[in-house]
Amino acid sequence: MTNPALDHGERLRRAARIRSLRLGDTTVTFVPDGAIQGRPGAWLPDSTDATWAAHPEYLDASGHLVASVGGLLVEHGDRALLIDAGFGPHTLPAEPGTPNGSMYGGALLDNLAALGRRPEQIEAVAFSHLHPDHVGWAVHTAPGEDRPAFTHADYLVTEAEWAEHAAPGSEHTSAADIAALAPQVRTVADGQEIFPGVRVRLAPGHTAGHAEFVITGGGTRLIAFGDSLHAPIQVDHPGWSCVYDADPARSAGHRRRLVDELAEPGTIGFGIHFADVVFGRVEHDGNGPAWKPVETTEAAGAAETAGTAESAEAAESAEAAESAEAAGSTETA
Repeated sequence: MTNPALDHGERLRRAARIRSLRLGDTTVTFVPDGAIQGRPGAWLPDSTDATWAAHPEYLDASGHLVASVGGLLVEHGDRALLIDAGFGPHTLPAEPGTPNGSMYGGALLDNLAALGRRPEQIEAVAFSHLHPDHVGWAVHTAPGEDRPAFTHADYLVTEAEWAEHAAPGSEHTSAADIAALAPQVRTVADGQEIFPGVRVRLAPGHTAGHAEFVITGGGTRLIAFGDSLHAPIQVDHPGWSCVYDADPARSAGHRRRLVDELAEPGTIGFGIHFADVVFGRVEHDGNGPAWKPVETTEAAGAAETAGTAESAEAAESAEAAESAEAAGSTETA
């Protein structure tokens, strides 16, 4: 088990490792794929230079926020569900004048293997929304294959999200990605149980059909809140919307309610982009940040997804062809 208090500062500025929690008969595990660097003032436009001068603990050595990318594996008995599918096996270098620094993926399948799971054992992939850093391995060819990794799985998307992104001429998701997803898509509704103990919850704001997933077990509720929150500092400033939120006012209103809910007894949050503090509770105790990482089991033998300045520099030097492949959409967070 990891003690979240011992290395909290370091974990805020590195990409997440494999981390697991037990909820009764259900196990939830973050499966890393890679990371995105975010320029802090651009990602959170309501923040200021003074904000980051006062809170350097959130920034890596190059001055960026570190947003993990991956999926949440939910296991119940022999059954397995994946929530979101990472960015996929490619890299984008930093582009001056944009909110993002470098971003990279590629480790998700290796990390699934380290957990003893093969892609064909995943019965469904549920998407919080259809941005490229969430659909990656569902649309990109798996190594040594001529098709994406999860061809045996249903792809679960809210009705509103699919309607917006699959519409002709949509600027949100590339036509190629929609074509790859479409044969396996099954739309789901607010409140629907999609897996034992897992229910869909509509949370529009980041996108029109954005979903959260409420997972219950062992007397505990876990809210996998997708991109309702992008960085732990937003827990203390829920009015701050991300530059990628389609409806900033709506997302801020939901975020305020969500933060209050995460402070309720018996509730844990899962933030897919929350650096290496993806599992946590909200405690407004006046003792440091409100987001408090919870104790998790950290897996050994996982693929490297280091969120350091060195890995960012390596990402920036990726081959131009690989960058071009992923450049069809820059709306990623």
